[in-house]
Amino acid sequence: MKKTTLYLSLIVSFLCFSTQIKAQDQSDSTGLPGDNFSLEGALNLFKQASSPEDFEKMLNTESNHVNNLDLNEDGDIDYIRVISKMEQDVHAFILQVPISESENQDIAVIELEKNGKESAVIQIIGDEDIFGVQQIVEPSEEGDMKGDMKMEPRTKSGPSPLNYEVDDAIVINVWPWPCVRFVYAPAYRPWVSPWRWRVYPSYWHPWMPLGWRVFHPFRARYRPGFAVVHTHRVVHAHRVYTPVRTTSVTVNRRHGANVKSYRVTRTKTTVTGPRGKTKTTRTTTRVKRR
Repeated sequence: MKKTTLYLSLIVSFLCFSTQIKAQDQSDSTGLPGDNFSLEGALNLFKQASSPEDFEKMLNTESNHVNNLDLNEDGDIDYIRVISKMEQDVHAFILQVPISESENQDIAVIELEKNGKESAVIQIIGDEDIFGVQQIVEPSEEGDMKGDMKMEPRTKSGPSPLNYEVDDAIVINVWPWPCVRFVYAPAYRPWVSPWRWRVYPSYWHPWMPLGWRVFHPFRARYRPGFAVVHTHRVVHAHRVYTPVRTTSVTVNRRHGANVKSYRVTRTKTTVTGPRGKTKTTRTTTRVKRR
């Protein structure tokens, strides 16, 4: 009797665990190309890199498990090049994939601004054609950030021209990051990757993309220490990037319908409180992966 009860308990526990894993897979999956790239992972690599060139090499290192993209569907991982745009104390680092000899597609952009003598703020924005919407990720006070980052209160008001939600939390000063110090050195010149379609560095060899259930845990491990937000805090860098944003007709043709379908599942709710204050929330109902 005791053995039967034990077996039943184990079966129930296994079923519950399997259900949780399945539910997590469905809730985290969008069915869009962005499922195969970790914004948190990219920002983590930028934190570790010594320069934009070093960052590009780390992005394209298989063991880092940040890039799992195959946008041209040739069975090999895409090479991601980094293109730097600079305007005074403002930097935009574009993460871009050569789709063919004539087409390129932006995956994300890291936006960096100096807001004090030894203070800077950073965000990474996933491209809306890849992630369905502009997905914004920034360092948070969680994880190991507490020990080595200066934390400052965020302002209550976001940049009105961009009309995004306001997040009341903590802004991380990223000035101690080696790559940040590198690009603010007097002798720095903007890095523009010399690599292009079918012309890649000798150290790089493409690998086969992983399936969703295999790649997902690698994405999840990068989440501590970063947060998804809805406010553009790096306003000037975003204005530097917007005019040079690059998209691919091929990517749009292949994924445009799914992107539109994903967007219509998002709902926006505004609630007015007793003192007239409004709070906007966004929810997303994701479509199951086929």
